[in-house]
Amino acid sequence: MTGLTVRPFQPGDETALTGVLNAIIAAGGTTAYETPFTSEGLRASHLDGDRVLCCHVVLEGGDPVGFQVLNANPRLPAGWGDIATFTRRDPPVRGAGTALFAATRARARAMALHTLNATIRADNVPGLAYYAKMGFVDYAVISGVPLSDGTPVDRIQRKITP
Repeated sequence: MTGLTVRPFQPGDETALTGVLNAIIAAGGTTAYETPFTSEGLRASHLDGDRVLCCHVVLEGGDPVGFQVLNANPRLPAGWGDIATFTRRDPPVRGAGTALFAATRARARAMALHTLNATIRADNVPGLAYYAKMGFVDYAVISGVPLSDGTPVDRIQRKITP
């Protein structure tokens, strides 16, 4: 984790973070998102919009290379946060996810959230491994959610107490 720092999202990070997420989308297979984001759209949904409870950015040197967001989700019970994590894939940023989760977990505790939810595509092997490593456990499956081409892909829901 040498050279990594984590801090809350700051305006100005959105261009780099949009590039990170759009590269993941373009590669396919590891996110439910299939349409690229604009910087404005990413800010509204994941960085500092109305439903964002917190968003942490991981920096390598001084450059944003990933982020983790906790969103309020009206489909989840009160006291839950919906977590999503995106880090640069090429080259991978070793230790970024662990560093992000430490900051997000601390903030979730400070906000008195009692459960964090992660919804992961069943074919997202790295994502499933990451959330398992962080201590999330399966609690539900959403079966056969179609991709834009109609291919059904299950979503695994995992939770953890912060």
